[in-house]
Amino acid sequence: MAWEDHHKHCAVLVSAELILCMKILREIVVFNCSAEDLWEVLSDIARCDWVPTIDKIALDGDCRIFEMEGMGQITEKILLSDDQTMTLEYSAIDTPSPIQHHLATMKVSVIDNQSSSLEWKTEIDPEILADRVHQGMLISIEGLKNVLSNNGG
Repeated sequence: MAWEDHHKHCAVLVSAELILCMKILREIVVFNCSAEDLWEVLSDIARCDWVPTIDKIALDGDCRIFEMEGMGQITEKILLSDDQTMTLEYSAIDTPSPIQHHLATMKVSVIDNQSSSLEWKTEIDPEILADRVHQGMLISIEGLKNVLSNNGG
C-alpha cells in the first residue's frame, strides 16, 4: 500500500538571478512488521541487502560510499540518524549526475505491535532526475519488503 505525493517547488529571486526548481517525492508505505524491526534495517547505514542496485557500502566518517547499478559511485552524507524518533536523513553530496540539491528523510512510525509505516521523502534538483530517483525509491521499498518478510517481519 503506497501513497504518492509529488510536488514541484520553485523559487525565483530575479535580483540575484537565482532560480531553484526542485521536485519533492513522497512515499508512505505500511509494513507488516514492528517499527523496531523496520528501523533496525534502515538505521544500519552500512546495510544494503534491501537495495537491489547496491552490492556493498563503505563508510567514511559520516558518509557512506557505494556503487549504484546504472548510476556509478555515489557518496551520501548522513545528516541525522535518530533512534528515538526513528528518523534517518541523508544527502547525496557526490554523484556522477549533476545534482544541485538532494535531501532524503526516512521516518518510521508505529501503527501497532505488528505493523509500521515508512514515510520516505526526497527533495531533488534538477527535477529531470526525479523519475530516476523515484524508481530507485520504489525498487528499494520492494527490496525492504522482501528482506523483512524473509526475516519473519
